[in-house]
Amino acid sequence: MDGRGRFAGADSHAGHGRFAERVGGGDHSRLRGGSAADLRGNRQSPGLHTLARRRESRQVSGPNVFARAKRDALSPLRFYLALFGLVLVSIAAFRPQWGRARVETSSRARNVVIAIDVSRSMLAEDVRPNRLERAKADVADMIDSLGGDRAALVAFRRTGVAVCPLTTDRAYLRSALEALTPDSAPRGETDLGSAIRESLNLISADSSAPGLADDHSAIIVISDGGDLRGGALDAARQARKRSIPVFTIGIGDPCTGAPIPSEDGRGAQRFKGEEVRVKLDEAPLRAIAEASGGRYVPLATAGTAETTLGAIYRRFLRQVAAKEQNEAEDRKVERYQLFLVPGLALLLASASLSRGRLPKARADRKHLKVEKRQI
Repeated sequence: MDGRGRFAGADSHAGHGRFAERVGGGDHSRLRGGSAADLRGNRQSPGLHTLARRRESRQVSGPNVFARAKRDALSPLRFYLALFGLVLVSIAAFRPQWGRARVETSSRARNVVIAIDVSRSMLAEDVRPNRLERAKADVADMIDSLGGDRAALVAFRRTGVAVCPLTTDRAYLRSALEALTPDSAPRGETDLGSAIRESLNLISADSSAPGLADDHSAIIVISDGGDLRGGALDAARQARKRSIPVFTIGIGDPCTGAPIPSEDGRGAQRFKGEEVRVKLDEAPLRAIAEASGGRYVPLATAGTAETTLGAIYRRFLRQVAAKEQNEAEDRKVERYQLFLVPGLALLLASASLSRGRLPKARADRKHLKVEKRQI
């Protein structure tokens, strides 16, 4: 053959070789993943052809077909089980209620009426920030010690004014307490007797717990003294006849006292050119406590040991007998269990099906590694 023939033959032979290589390479790439390095490895290691064929036969025939079909059929089942389970648990989180049931409760409680002096002398600053604000802060502390006791609030100057009836609603009581100012009661000379009488009226008028009247009740009067109208002892004796002790709390400095701020806020009040100072007048407060069967306790001043109204309440008023009360009320019935239990059951079932699939997948990978080692 001439040179041209030889070149043509060579080209033809090379072309056939490239064609065969493409066909073989495509087949190997399909079995192994398609890289050129794998193609060369397949030509050098014919045993991989056998491994690939085994894998194909396992995937398209025999028990593996049924196993794969079973797993594919379980996949949507797991999804819907988890979906409905989450829906039911979400509904349970809203704590659905319907229907009513009668519930009986038992509690021990007292009636406590707190009467606070709101006269302008209570703005004296011998107790920080002033007497009135200190009294309000200590009453707020006492509210935390009430437990199941019911409390009411009275503000007084010339007369007593009920600003909060007997209640167990602590938020309402605190709100009424915070709103107290010297304008919460009519202006005039301080009348301690009026505060006691208004407190007795609150206890008598209460109809929500009639069994708590009298011997299960107490009155707390917080003041700097100075009963200028009289009548306090008569009111205290009236309380004693009803077995209602009056606990008096003195606030302020009994020795040097403090000036009373003027109404315009410019300095202190003056009388005939001299600054008016007011001391804690303990005498009427002690007399009221003794006449009623209660006790007098001074609150702390800036220079004395700390004494809080909460501590006083826990120490003394706890001696007042508590009344055992049995109450019955209709309450809505919570039904969240009807959704929570089946919801959790569906989530557990979905998780169980998922765990059943994982060992099978691991077993397949392990079997494939063993076959590769054998080859």
